[in-house]
Order: sequence, then structure tokens, then C-alpha cells
Amino acid sequence: MVVLATKCYVEGSARKRALDSLDSLVANDLADLDVDWTVGVRDDEFVAVTVEGDDATAARNLLRERWGEITDHFDDGEVAVGTLRSWGDSGWTLDAGQPIEIDADDLGLGPGDGSQIRDRFGVVQHTPLRFVYDEDGDHRLADETQDMLYDWTRNDGDGADSGGRLNVNSATRGEVRATLNRAGHAQDIVTVERLGLLEQSVVCAAGTDPPGLLASVGEYLPAELKCVVP
Repeated sequence: MVVLATKCYVEGSARKRALDSLDSLVANDLADLDVDWTVGVRDDEFVAVTVEGDDATAARNLLRERWGEITDHFDDGEVAVGTLRSWGDSGWTLDAGQPIEIDADDLGLGPGDGSQIRDRFGVVQHTPLRFVYDEDGDHRLADETQDMLYDWTRNDGDGADSGGRLNVNSATRGEVRATLNRAGHAQDIVTVERLGLLEQSVVCAAGTDPPGLLASVGEYLPAELKCVVP
């Protein structure tokens, strides 16, 4: 079994749609391997995939690479994945199967307290984030995650103006795309990037106003939405 570093925290029909979506993603990833699998959700809301078959080891490794893995042991200096659990003046707390507290200064994202930094970079709750584990508790955000968040706030590499981003939780990628289309904003976006099972980042087209997009689609999405304006 592989416990993926992504959560399923919605209920009812939304949970069924989310797990059906994940099952389809797993099917695409493992299509060339001789395995069977089942998808479930642990009590702590992390998604677990049980894999059996001749290629089970390869399949588990592929899933770990794609989603990250929740384990019960970390080595000092290891890069691991946790989901954003909470935030406050002192910094952020990630859920990696155990609480991982990262001081605001160790986020590597510039000045401000944990809440201000989260708002500035538009990070919604439950977003999977990579961190560097420290056995003395001085954990820090991994360079890969710092680079990703800073890239959200920059203009395009070719010098063109970026339209910014709208980050969303509690919805699958397909649900977010369908909502944008239904609200008449298909032309205002470039793509929807999958951050986790239920966490998405809408890449806005140049000239799009992310706060305006939030105001327009917010009523259709029972979710947390946060803007990134370059």
C-alpha cells in the first residue's frame, strides 16, 4: 500500500467524484503495468492505494514519484511532502502523517508572518508542499516549493505579462474547468494545473484580473479561493 501525499476531505457525492477522478489518474499512470489496485481514504483523510500484481513494486514507486508519500519515518535532511494544515503568526504547519512546523523565517518566502505569506502567495489549505526534514525540528520549505511559489508571482519568462493565478481547493481539476466554462471564462485562462487531488491552480491569461475571476466564479465553487497577482 502507498499512502499518497494528498487528501480527500470532501463528503458525499463530492467524495465519490474525487475518488473516481483519482482512480482514473491511477489507471492512466499504471496502464502499462501488470497490477490491480484499490483506492481508499484513511481516517486522517490521506488517500491510500493498495497495489497487487507482478509489477506492484514498480507501480508503488511510480505513485510515490507522482504524488509523494506519507510515511512514519523521516531521515535528517530528507525532502518529503506534507499538506498545508494551518498557519499563523509563527509560520505554517504541514501534515505529513505528523505535524511539521515551519517557522516563517524558514519558509524562505520573504518578510511577513505565516498568514501574510500565505495570502501573498495564494496558498490554499491542503496544498501539497515539499519540505526538508530536520531531526532537531528546524524544518524548512524545500527549494523546489519555494521556486514554485515565487514563479506564481512572476511575469512569464519571455517578458510577457502574466495574468496571475486563482488557487482553489475542495474541487477536482475537471470540476474547476467545468465551472470556469459554465461561468463564461474559458477564454480568460491558459490552463488548470493540478496541485493535489482537490487543490488546483488556475493559470490566468494575460489581461485577466484574478480578483475579478474569483468574484465571478466564487459562488459556484464551495471552496477556498485565493488570488496571486504578479
